[in-house]
Amino acid sequence: MSIEIKKGLMGVTVDETSISKVMPEINSLTYRGYAAQDLCANCGFEEVAYLILNGNLPNKKQLIAFKKEERADRKLSKSLIKVLKQIPKKAHPMDVARTAVSVMGLEDKETFDNSPKANMRKTMRIFAKTPVALAAFYRLRKGKKIIEPKKNLSFAENFFHMCFGKVPNKDIVKAFDVSLILYAEHSFNVSTFTARTITSSLSDIHGAITGAIASLKGPLHGGANEEVMHMMKKIKKPENAEKWINKALDNKDVVMGFGHRVYKSGDSRVPTMREYFGKVAKIKKDKKFEKIYDILEKVMIDRKNIYPNVDYPTGPTYHLMGFDTDFFTPIFVISRITGWAAHIIEQHSTNKLIRPLAAYNGSKYRKVIEISKR
Repeated sequence: MSIEIKKGLMGVTVDETSISKVMPEINSLTYRGYAAQDLCANCGFEEVAYLILNGNLPNKKQLIAFKKEERADRKLSKSLIKVLKQIPKKAHPMDVARTAVSVMGLEDKETFDNSPKANMRKTMRIFAKTPVALAAFYRLRKGKKIIEPKKNLSFAENFFHMCFGKVPNKDIVKAFDVSLILYAEHSFNVSTFTARTITSSLSDIHGAITGAIASLKGPLHGGANEEVMHMMKKIKKPENAEKWINKALDNKDVVMGFGHRVYKSGDSRVPTMREYFGKVAKIKKDKKFEKIYDILEKVMIDRKNIYPNVDYPTGPTYHLMGFDTDFFTPIFVISRITGWAAHIIEQHSTNKLIRPLAAYNGSKYRKVIEISKR
């Protein structure tokens, strides 16, 4: 009897979720039923984080309380700061994120409590401290002093403040906020499924998020936004773009930032992120990467009928904001913590150990021959 193998679990439905869905009827990614682009237009990131974690958009009182809790949890322990100072400056920031969350797990008094209320409290601490830890490392590796978080700044504003010592104009902050909203959640992607798999063994939330970060690091997942920027830097200028992309396609090279397992006719997040990419480029008076973007996109669609995914506009947007390329995926992390945590809590609510089968294709039964006769 032959067994059908579903490589990469392609097309396999393994569980249910109420957190997000790509709804074909409106051709959009939705969070708890709301279209992501509508949330970008009408909400700040903190509102969307509340929605993903709690199931509904907050009223004013709930939002104030949520922001107050997040801001109160930002301060890092002395021991975590000491660890950050000891990390090699050449370390990839994704590894720093993973280490920081692990240290938080060592310090948290509720690490072993998987009750819904404890997991929500731990989520808020991880959510608040991870960007602070990453911003601290951003400074440390440049030989600069750590900047303390400020409670009077929004989630996005505080990250800019801690990385650069200043908050940019409101349009830049809005573009960053939009990127966080678009990255916040995306159903059973590889990092989220990793988090749910770890959780299914009744492991702790810090361990599950650490595993998710390791999964997100890969260039076929979160690391794609970094690879997009590396690609654009190789191209250097718009005049080189058409020749470069055609050569890459002729050689059957992988072009990062295009295609998606879920979207076949275009990632619904792209138009919104592309709009804000253009706004940032205009503010920064730098149209070079926009021109490269448009040329590559046109050739990919014309030749391969493959459309961009959200990493394609996000990479150059972060670059224009001033972030180092290897910090693009860590920014993804500080957003996606919300989605991961929501899935971890959901997994606990109706948990069953995730343990798939494998079709064995190794050697037939063999008898062991003693070593002197082999």
